[in-house]
Amino acid sequence: MGLKELRKQADLTQVELAKRTGIARTIISSYETGRRDVRNMTLENALKISSALNCQPSDLML
Repeated sequence: MGLKELRKQADLTQVELAKRTGIARTIISSYETGRRDVRNMTLENALKISSALNCQPSDLML
């Protein structure tokens, strides 16, 4: 399950996830659409997002 599916499963919009993590919505969108490779995400961003989504950082890459 990828980032978009995990976010939707958590019932969050991109805007809500951005507010919870402090990561710009445009960056979150870029990861979800593949314009940015999730595998190249900074550790800091991976930890923020996985914490907000209550999952493991490695789950973001599936």
